[in-house]
Amino acid sequence: MFHINKTDEELHRVDIESLEKRIMQLALKRTGAHHGAIFLYDSKAKALAIDFHVVEDLVVTLPEAMLRRRHDGRPNGVAFWVFDHNKPYLCADATDPNYARYFLDVQSIAAVPIPYQRRAIGVISVSSRRENAFDEGSLEELNALAESAAKFLRRAQLYRTTREAGGRPFLIKGMSKQWLEVEQRIEQVAPTDAPVLIIGESGTGKDLVARATHFNSRRATGPFITVNCAAIPETLLESVLFGHVKGAFTGASHEKVGEFQKADGGTLFLDEVGELAMALQAKVLRAVEYGEVQPLGSNKPAARVDVRLICATNRELPRMVRERMFRDDLYYRLSVMQMELPPLRSYKDDCLDTMARVFLDQAANKHRLDTMRFSVDAMAMLRAYDFPGNVRELKNTVEHAAIMARGEEISAADLPKSIRIEDSAARETSHDVADTSKTLKQLREMWLAPLERRYLTELLEECDGNVRKAAVRANINTVTMYRLLKKRGLKLQRSVRAED
Repeated sequence: MFHINKTDEELHRVDIESLEKRIMQLALKRTGAHHGAIFLYDSKAKALAIDFHVVEDLVVTLPEAMLRRRHDGRPNGVAFWVFDHNKPYLCADATDPNYARYFLDVQSIAAVPIPYQRRAIGVISVSSRRENAFDEGSLEELNALAESAAKFLRRAQLYRTTREAGGRPFLIKGMSKQWLEVEQRIEQVAPTDAPVLIIGESGTGKDLVARATHFNSRRATGPFITVNCAAIPETLLESVLFGHVKGAFTGASHEKVGEFQKADGGTLFLDEVGELAMALQAKVLRAVEYGEVQPLGSNKPAARVDVRLICATNRELPRMVRERMFRDDLYYRLSVMQMELPPLRSYKDDCLDTMARVFLDQAANKHRLDTMRFSVDAMAMLRAYDFPGNVRELKNTVEHAAIMARGEEISAADLPKSIRIEDSAARETSHDVADTSKTLKQLREMWLAPLERRYLTELLEECDGNVRKAAVRANINTVTMYRLLKKRGLKLQRSVRAED
């Protein structure tokens, strides 16, 4: 079975092309063909996009090339038959009833669907100028390849769709064990219509996961509407969500359609849902529970909408429920499915270098800068920093450094001040980091401090704040553990005790 291992790279254009090239190389090698193509379905164009095409072992770039269904009664072609029926197909010669000429004259074709969640998202096809060039064994080889490559090609499809729509590329890609678990949960949750509650610190990618869930759902062709509940004044939020009729309040000079109605047939993403006022929560509950929305000032019967709700928050909703700041019935309804996103510090050892390089490429393209690279000291400083702002902070940090850099190499001095003086032990510039006048003890402390603090933070989290358990796991006594916590500036919550 063919497996693709690219977990140490971000998903961007070069990686997609390298991945598809490798898939096509294996398809040609295993079938003995000299022509082949990877088609991915474009739901917006309702066509098969020719994502990768090989002719006589040469890669042919066909930007914006699409296969579209015919309306003249002639065959749509083998690729469309495979996609529509989600079944492999063997075409022996040009007399086949589903044969259609695409870009060159071929005689025989072997094609299989790219399967994802029991449906086809595209087609892998090989062809030959000879008749009867392929057999059932060829289809078996292509099937095995398509099954192994499906999830990677799905990510390619997702990336290109969001990029072309003007959005940012998705970074979900098995970057770490934690993100692999998130990705697997998305695959399970997306095909359903169940409400989803995404939990995570600010900057962890909640918007990204919401979009991925929508794109992988049956509602992918429907609207995806986003409302940031924290960014809209409480007095206006009800009108934004549910709309209003003319004259409903001072300044309502015309009728407004609410975001619930705009999202009909698709997905509504409520970001920072913990900021909803209690009075508005009841109305949101009714919309979720019964699919009914009532514009402000309207005396007409409530309108019916078919909306899937995805919500996100960085607040502790269970605590807010206990403190009567959030309705328990709404919380239970929204949290039918929960997804908790990991903070960057929990997986940055796996992929921070790669993510930083990807963000650097994006910043260079955005600001029309020359190609740059990180110096050893700059990368070391990034690795040592905890990034409380998570992926968003990393992206902004890299963009700042790219703008500040005076040459092709980003030094530690180009990083934001917050990174360079992350704690008292590391208040050094790139020159100081490399200063050989420092003693070995000073240098050891400079590099050890952030790593030790991160270790202690994660250890306490794993031990639920229990200092004695943390000390036992670290193989030190409790007194030493308290000294280390104090030395590294880690404060315990009042409710945390040395032992349970």
